[in-house]
Amino acid sequence: MIDLTKLTTESRNQETMHLDEMTPIEITMAMNKEDAKAVEAVKVVLPEIATAIDWATQSLKEGGRIIYIGAGTSGRLGLLDAVECPPTFGVPQNLVVGLLAGGEKAFVKAVEGAEDSHTLCEKELKDINLQPEDIVIGLAASGRTPYVIYGLRYANSLRCKTVAIACNKNSEIGKEAKLAIEPEPGPEVLTGSTRLKAGTVQKMILNMISTGSMVGIGKVYENLMVDVQQSNEKLVVRAQNIMMAATGCDREIAKNVLEQANGNVKTAITMYLLSCDEGEAKQKLSRAGGKIRKALK
Repeated sequence: MIDLTKLTTESRNQETMHLDEMTPIEITMAMNKEDAKAVEAVKVVLPEIATAIDWATQSLKEGGRIIYIGAGTSGRLGLLDAVECPPTFGVPQNLVVGLLAGGEKAFVKAVEGAEDSHTLCEKELKDINLQPEDIVIGLAASGRTPYVIYGLRYANSLRCKTVAIACNKNSEIGKEAKLAIEPEPGPEVLTGSTRLKAGTVQKMILNMISTGSMVGIGKVYENLMVDVQQSNEKLVVRAQNIMMAATGCDREIAKNVLEQANGNVKTAITMYLLSCDEGEAKQKLSRAGGKIRKALK
């Protein structure tokens, strides 16, 4: 039998022993108070998160990928972060990958036994042709999920950079990875329901890793998402707004320059600020590693 008694994520929260008797406002107050602990838990592990950002940036610069592996809520959070990267940062669909135990169908319905498999994650990593340049980030609130443990072992065998994110100290996945990020937000309001604080903590960390690494490879100018893809009406307007914010031009000029740049916001900004054509702007950006600020110098 698995011993869960030593896991903080499985402990009972003494502040919510009467959860079943609380009024709606009391429940909201109790949960809000506990959620504040999630922010503080992440603050404690910021140095480790910064290292993960450095490693992820290095992988991307070397032609590698960011690959999240996880089961249940943790795996779903990894998949969610992965699918948000292409529209936000204009990266290819396969640059940030989320592997969920049981496959994408497990996003809405758990697949029996998938998270306990010792072979499934290795198979899935082989299926996507895992390479040494990739970084593999294992997610498990408990820190003991076999799917993640064996996935990290396989990644280590290829000399990939490996990171573990768990919500218990001295976790099993932390022992497998080259870098362990182990914030401890404490027992959940609802005992063992790690979709709550533990899920919040993991989402916050994933936000930092993906955003920080995309900053590192030039997907951001100032605090603007300059590689945003104009895939719908809202994003067309956002691209114009970004152009205007970065250059001080009006909307008509933004539209015109974006059209000349074939919709590429980063190129359009560089064209306008350096008074050059599309070809020259692309050359300058290429020499600057895709970073507008560096190209402007």
